[in-house]
Amino acid sequence: MAPFPHRPFRFGIQASNANTRAEWVELAHKTQDNGFDVLTMPDHFGDQLAPIPALMTIADATSTLRVGALVWDNDYKHPVVLAKELATMDLLTEGRLEIGIGAGWMISDYEQAGMPYDTPGVRIDRFIEGMHVIRGAMAPGAFSFTGKHYTITNYDGLPKPIQAPCPPVLIGGGGKRILTYAARHADIIGINGTMTTGVVGRDTFAGMTAEAVNDKVNIVLDAVGDRIADIEMNIRAFFVSVTNDRASAVQNISQMIKVEPEMIADTPFALVGSPEQMVHDLLERRDRWGFSYVIVGAEDVESFAPVVAQLRGK
Repeated sequence: MAPFPHRPFRFGIQASNANTRAEWVELAHKTQDNGFDVLTMPDHFGDQLAPIPALMTIADATSTLRVGALVWDNDYKHPVVLAKELATMDLLTEGRLEIGIGAGWMISDYEQAGMPYDTPGVRIDRFIEGMHVIRGAMAPGAFSFTGKHYTITNYDGLPKPIQAPCPPVLIGGGGKRILTYAARHADIIGINGTMTTGVVGRDTFAGMTAEAVNDKVNIVLDAVGDRIADIEMNIRAFFVSVTNDRASAVQNISQMIKVEPEMIADTPFALVGSPEQMVHDLLERRDRWGFSYVIVGAEDVESFAPVVAQLRGK
């Protein structure tokens, strides 16, 4: 029996950049027209559009597409500021916001911006306090909070979001502490690779194997308790290749990132093969790990559409 209750599939893309407004709006239209539910963006300081104005443009150009970051870094903005911006987005999108948020991981962002790159434990402590502040700001009335990193005094965050008391919160992680917190507090749990080094590398891919995903999902199952029917399990597929020559594509991806082909064939972070093969794999992964909310890249918005058409809402 599957460990998670059945949830219908939702699909999203993750996009980061466009050369013009017209190009960005065209991507929004393609995403909605191809049946995707959500468009997400990363939150980094490199060559990408700033997520809040870019996501508002996406929402303005569409009627049903939900928007959110994958994920906002708690360290980049004071949570009172971020909460106000998020609540405003939810209001102006008429309730189409999802709050993806995390403790931060990419060391180059911190170094380039001159921000201290604290230990994972400190960043997670600050993130947990930040979540208290964001939820408090969005809740009815004023609130106060005293923590090690933030002190809030009689603050009534306005406007309030349409999705009361708070838009759906996605928390992703690859370690025990953050996944345990997500299991107890998030609406959507994203399973990630291991990012403790601050860069994508060998340790990241080691945390993406099917066996590593088993361990991460078991952390969620151990902590989630009677919330299991209320959470949605999410995966971002970083390696997507729609092809009838699955063996060659698996081999090429494995050579590119220097892992064994079996790792690519088995990991839920990859979707490789014909649309029919992908449908089979996604159904199997939902049964095994609960993954019903699947995000692919912007470059996959058309090639992956046949899979979306077969599985969305089922």
